[in-house]
Amino acid sequence: MHQEKITLSGAQETLLATLYGRALDNREASPILGDREAGRAVERIAYDFAGTGMRRVTAAGVALRARQLDEWTAEFLAAHPEATVLHLACGLDTRPHRLAPPPSVRWFDVDYPEVLDLRERLLPRPGGDYRTIASSVTDDGWLAEVPADRPTVAVFEGLTMYLREEEGRRLIQRITGRFGTGQLLFDCYGTFGIRIQKLNRPVRNAGATLYWGIDDPRELEGWHDGLRCLDDLRAVDMPGIERFPAGGRIAMRVMAALPGFRDAGRILRYAF
Repeated sequence: MHQEKITLSGAQETLLATLYGRALDNREASPILGDREAGRAVERIAYDFAGTGMRRVTAAGVALRARQLDEWTAEFLAAHPEATVLHLACGLDTRPHRLAPPPSVRWFDVDYPEVLDLRERLLPRPGGDYRTIASSVTDDGWLAEVPADRPTVAVFEGLTMYLREEEGRRLIQRITGRFGTGQLLFDCYGTFGIRIQKLNRPVRNAGATLYWGIDDPRELEGWHDGLRCLDDLRAVDMPGIERFPAGGRIAMRVMAALPGFRDAGRILRYAF
């Protein structure tokens, strides 16, 4: 089998760690996410995945986070079968493959040109009305390529912490200002999680830097009239945490009892 050589670095390189996390979960006897395409993609990449620092427990966390965002996206599409999906900083995430939306859904994968090129080589093209936009999500121009005629859900996983707060605010305001109604689904770190980022092996090993931490999800509601937080799930007590390996369950219980650690990571859902 031909294997692709990867030349990504920094924040972009961390997409390989999350891909590997989903692949590790898929190897479990009872996987949380069951991402078969991630497993196939890892086999096609010439890369030292062991060097990412991803282990069974962290892989379970990656899978659980992805599953929650998948479920919220699926709920939105069930309520709005002709919606637009903005899959921002999509990396090598196989979300459009996992959800397999109907042809009535308009789906946009948005990421840097070199990342989309890698997707094209490693992943099968999803069916339906699937499109890509080659751009940094923080650039102003790409949003003009998306028609504003449908309810829109923007899902972005593993993105916010790599942005500076003003970039995150601008991105959220541009999305909520362009589309009449929709939802924002994303994960974030708290400021304590940003401060202890050197303990995050996948981030540290990639040489990436985290910037933006969110301590009060309600604060973002002031960024756009009508923006409201529907769900605020802490990473330490997400639904499904009992699926973690035993050591991971114990660690999560300990972290949930410690100030700072219990708010180090969240998954958020907003409506606008």
